[in-house]
Amino acid sequence: MPPPAPYPHPNFWLASWQLLFWRLWRPTVWRGHVAAVRQLGHTAERRWRWQCAVGWWPLALLISGAWLGVAQIGLPHVVTGGVMGALVGTLIYAIVAAVAGPGRGMMLGFLAALVVGVEAGLWSAVGWSQTPPWTSRWLVVSTAVLTFPLWRPWLTYPLLVVWNWLLHQQDKRDWRQGQLRHPTRLRWHSAFWDEQQRLPLWGLDEYVVWVLERQPEEGRDALADLLAGRQRWAAVAAQIELDARQLERMAADITAIGRAHHQLLVEQMSGSQATLLRNFQRLSQDVEAALSQNSIYHKRLALRGVESRLENLLRELTRSPEPEAARFYPVANQWYETVLGTSAVLAETAAQHDEIDNPYIFGVPLTEDQEIFVGRRDISERIEQLLRDPRRPPLLLYGQRRMGKTSLLRSLRRLLPSHMMPLFVDGEGLAGASSYADFLYNFGWQMRLSTVPRGLALPELSREALADGPFTHFITWLDAVEQALTQQGHSMALLTLDEFEAVDAVLDKGRFAAEDVMRMLRHLIQHRPFFKILLAGSHSLTEFQHWASYLINVQVVKVDYLSLDEALQLITRPVPNFRLGYEREACAAVLGLTHGHPHLVQLLCYTIVSRKNEQPAAQRWLVSTADVEAAVPEALATGSFFFADIAQNQVDAVGAAVLRWIAHHEAAGEEPCPAGVDEQSAAEAVDALLQRDLITPVPQGGYRFQVELIRRWFASQG
Repeated sequence: MPPPAPYPHPNFWLASWQLLFWRLWRPTVWRGHVAAVRQLGHTAERRWRWQCAVGWWPLALLISGAWLGVAQIGLPHVVTGGVMGALVGTLIYAIVAAVAGPGRGMMLGFLAALVVGVEAGLWSAVGWSQTPPWTSRWLVVSTAVLTFPLWRPWLTYPLLVVWNWLLHQQDKRDWRQGQLRHPTRLRWHSAFWDEQQRLPLWGLDEYVVWVLERQPEEGRDALADLLAGRQRWAAVAAQIELDARQLERMAADITAIGRAHHQLLVEQMSGSQATLLRNFQRLSQDVEAALSQNSIYHKRLALRGVESRLENLLRELTRSPEPEAARFYPVANQWYETVLGTSAVLAETAAQHDEIDNPYIFGVPLTEDQEIFVGRRDISERIEQLLRDPRRPPLLLYGQRRMGKTSLLRSLRRLLPSHMMPLFVDGEGLAGASSYADFLYNFGWQMRLSTVPRGLALPELSREALADGPFTHFITWLDAVEQALTQQGHSMALLTLDEFEAVDAVLDKGRFAAEDVMRMLRHLIQHRPFFKILLAGSHSLTEFQHWASYLINVQVVKVDYLSLDEALQLITRPVPNFRLGYEREACAAVLGLTHGHPHLVQLLCYTIVSRKNEQPAAQRWLVSTADVEAAVPEALATGSFFFADIAQNQVDAVGAAVLRWIAHHEAAGEEPCPAGVDEQSAAEAVDALLQRDLITPVPQGGYRFQVELIRRWFASQG
C-alpha cells in the first residue's frame, strides 16, 4: 500500500461506500487509514462502477420486502414494490452518476429504490385512498432522506466546527511542545473529506495560514486542494493574509520595502486583490529607485513622491468596500511611517553635514513632478498653436540626443491647457513586438499608463481580441478612449510617440508590414480629429522617406539648446531656495563649456555640487572658475556614455573621424581631412554633422564644435 497522502482523494465518499458494501472484511478498514480508502476509490473506480449500479438492488429489495412483510401484504405486492423501486433507483443512479459521479449516484439510487419500493408495494396492495396512517409518516421520512444532501450540511456544521477546532488546538499544543507532527492534523479537517459541505467552515483560513507558516509544502498542497473545492474562499483568504503578513514583516525596514516587489507575484492574479498588491509592488519599485539615487537630495525627492502615493492609497483603502482593504490598511500605514522616518533621517543627515542639496539629474528623462525642468515655454506654445490648427497636421519634435525631448513630452501635461490630454508612448517599449497584436497591445498599454498620474483610467485593451482582428479592435478601442476622455472634460488627445526611430527599426525587421502601421497613423490624422499625432526623435523625416510619404504636411518643432536665461536659471536656481552661489566668471565658464545643452549643464553642475560637498564648509557655498575647470575631467568620465553614443550611434565612422580631426585642428581654418578619408566622403560627413548641430562653420574658414565639452571628449580619444 502506498504511503498515506496528506489529503483525501476527491473520490473519498465513493470509496467509503464501496468499502462499506463490498470490502467490509478488508483489514485496512479497521486500521483507520484514510489513505486506504483513497487508494481504493482511485484505482478501483472503473472495476466497481458496475457494482455501484446494481449493488444496492439486493439490499434495497431486502429492506423494502421486510417492511412490506411487516405490513402483511401479499407477495405479488412485495414483488411489485421491489421491481418499481429497482427501476426508479436505476434511473436515479444513471442521471446522478452522469452529473455528479457514481458515488453520489449510488447513494441517491439506493435511497430512491428503498423509498419507492415501499410506497409502490403499499399503493399496489391497498390503493392510494386506503394507505395506512403510518405511510404518511413514511412519506415524510422518505422526503427527508431524498433531500438529505440539502439539509445535512446545516445539521452537521456545529459538530464539524468543533471537530476542526480541536484538530487545530492539538496541532498548536504540539507546536508549543516542539512535537509538531508531519503531516499535521490539517489533513483530517472536514474540508478535505466532507465535499458536500457548502457552508464556509469557520477558522479554516486561519488554520491553513498557520500550517503554511510552519510547514510550507504541506500548506501549498492544502491550498491546491481547497482551490478545487467548495471551500475555495479559505484558500483565497489565506493567500491574502499571507501577502499581508509578508508586507507587514518588511514594513519596519526601508531597504526591505525596496526589495518587496521581487517577492510579490501578481502577474497571474486578477480582481481587487491583484490591483491592491500591484499598488504595493509599484511602491516598492519606487522606493528601490529612490534608495539607488546618488545624492541625499534625490533620495528625499523620490521618497517624497512615494509619500504622496502612499497617502492616496490610504485614502482609497479607507473608502474601499473590498474585504481585504481593512487588512491592508495598517500595512500601508506602516509603510508610510517608515518612508516618513527615512526622509526625516536623510534631512537630518544633510543638515548635520551642512550638505548642499544636489538637484541635478542627468542620464534619465525628467518627469512632470520634478521641479528642475526649466524653460521650453516657447516650444510648448508652438506645439499648442499647431494643435489648434484646423488642418490637423502631424508634428515632429526634432533635436539632438539628450536635448530634453522626452523630458518635454513628459512635462506637457502641465505646459499645455488642461483640456488637451497628452498620451505618452515610448518607441523603445515597442521594439520587442513580434506581431500586430503585440505591437498594438503595448501601444495601448503605454497610453493607459500615461493617464495614471492624473487619476484617469482608460478602458482595458484585450490582447485576445487583438489577436483576432488587431487593427479593427484597436480602432474600436480608440472610440472607447475618446468617449472616456470626453466625459472627463478633454477635447483633444495628443498621442506622443517618443523615439520613433526605434519603431522604424522594428518595422524594418520585417516582423509585419510597415505599411499597415503607417496607414493606421494616417487614418488617425485624417479621420480622427480628437487624436493628434506628435513624433519625437533625433532624425528628420527626410531620413525616413516611408514615414514622410504617410505623414503628409508634417510640421517640425525643433528642440535646441537652452536660451541664455534658461541656462542661467538651470545653473543658479535649478530649484527654489537653492543656496549654492556662482561667481560671474564661473557661470560664464559653465555656459562656455556646455553651450546651454541641458544634459551637459546638468552633468557639469551635478559634478560641481558633488565636489563642493567634499570641501570644507567655509569654501563650500561659492563656485569659482577653478571649481568649474576641476569638475570637467570627472564630468567627461561620468558622462562617457553620452559622448560615446555620439561617436557610435549618431554618426558613422567617417563622421567620427572628422569630429576627431576637428577636435585637434579646430583653429586650422581649413577643410577637415582625416587620414584615410577622401575629400568627397569628408564633405558628406561635414554636411551630416552640420545638420545634427554638432559643428558650425567658422568665418575665417573651417569648422568648430558647438559644444566645448564634446570637443574635449573627442580630443581625448586621440
